[in-house]
Amino acid sequence: MESSLESDLETMRRKLISERRSQATVKQYLFLSSLFLQFTGKTPSKCTEKDIEKYKFYLATDKKYSKSSQYLAIKAARCMYRTLGLSPPPNLVAPRRTRKIPVYLNNSEILKLLEASSRDITLLSMVNLLIYTGMRVSEICSLKVDSVDLTTGSIKIENGKGDKERIVLIPESVSGMLTNYIRWRIEQGRSSEFLFVSRKKGKYSTVSVERMIRNLAQEAGIRRKVTPHTLRHTFATTILKNGGDIRFIQKLLGHSSIGTTEIYTHIDDETMRDMYSKYGPRFN
Repeated sequence: MESSLESDLETMRRKLISERRSQATVKQYLFLSSLFLQFTGKTPSKCTEKDIEKYKFYLATDKKYSKSSQYLAIKAARCMYRTLGLSPPPNLVAPRRTRKIPVYLNNSEILKLLEASSRDITLLSMVNLLIYTGMRVSEICSLKVDSVDLTTGSIKIENGKGDKERIVLIPESVSGMLTNYIRWRIEQGRSSEFLFVSRKKGKYSTVSVERMIRNLAQEAGIRRKVTPHTLRHTFATTILKNGGDIRFIQKLLGHSSIGTTEIYTHIDDETMRDMYSKYGPRFN
């Protein structure tokens, strides 16, 4: 039985790689599928609807997974069935996820973050790219020098989520900043195909950049938790507030579905108060 389960996972791994899924997705799906197989102790073809109900109960109670985590676990299990050429049991359905309003920074907080990052040219360049392009942290870490066209002010993302390619734009101020950064990097002898290189002359990991951004926000006096994804949310929300079209934002962010982008169409408390003040009823 053990070898059969391992064989199923290996088949899934090969299929996901052939579909050009990201390493992170492959790793996550294999882990969650392994959890499913270990719990049921059966091959997917032998699992019953009763097994599925027990597994979903296990995720919610024993593992104490949030709805989002339960959603991913079930999605991974369904993916496993698909890669094995099997039809999943009818009740292998993920719970509906709670759609949270994205956290983003206001103008004052952005200025504080930029000021705090000005002490380090690498950090300053990273923060500006995150704020002005909405790139994912994984895309920042994997960004290659050849993909940056400072003349046209554009960046080609070749390893985006789902292995999709897209073009993001940068303003002249960021182009100038990156020019200075690349010049500085050459003087430091940090040669590499990747744009951002650490002191050890290797590319940064996503964990390292996330820690850098978190520490920078604390140094800047920003009380809330700030991650690279917070800056991605800030980018999208700011464009929308400035009148940008949702389809335009979808293209810049590299979302496959417009439904994913629509999370930015929320109205926060501050904006709601401003709109009410402007458009609310007035009676004599």
